[in-house]
Amino acid sequence: MATMIRDFHIAEKEEDIGFYAGYVGSSFMLGRALTSVFWGVVADRYGRKPVIILGTSAVVIFNTLFGLSVNFWMAICTRFLLGSLNGLLGPIKAFAVEIFRNEYQALGLSTVSTAWGIGLIIGPALGGFLAQPAEKYPAIFSQDSLFGSAFTPQEYKLCMQISILLAMPLYINFCFGGDCFFFLASD
Repeated sequence: MATMIRDFHIAEKEEDIGFYAGYVGSSFMLGRALTSVFWGVVADRYGRKPVIILGTSAVVIFNTLFGLSVNFWMAICTRFLLGSLNGLLGPIKAFAVEIFRNEYQALGLSTVSTAWGIGLIIGPALGGFLAQPAEKYPAIFSQDSLFGSAFTPQEYKLCMQISILLAMPLYINFCFGGDCFFFLASD
């Protein structure tokens, strides 16, 4: 994210990049804090499956839009909308409680938290590794390719493609009723 903030040219000094990155990062949590209860009510009323489908769709759409952000305010808005429309954590924890027997519920909930933590570590690391591929890996991606040139959203396209690729199996599973990830009954 720091590279993207730098490329927006909003920070006057190098030291200010973290300040602006903090606003972009916290906009996600602000959106989540404002809508978590709402998504819990929706999941209870209409079922967890539609909330998970919508949340996974929001992850794919708004992470893609975040990667295509051309200025600071677009990045803030897409992260806020991602947090607002991402009602995944509550329904997934409820699934963990439902599918594990009573003696294993603590294990189920800790598995959800562990997976979330691993995602928070691997996601940004992978994104930073794949950002600006023409600059970092000139032997593979030339400056004249789709991934090269001066700051364009294309520099972050590889990150977005990997994010979409990782989210699509879960999305397809829930949309088409497969049971390979969770044992869900349609509500």
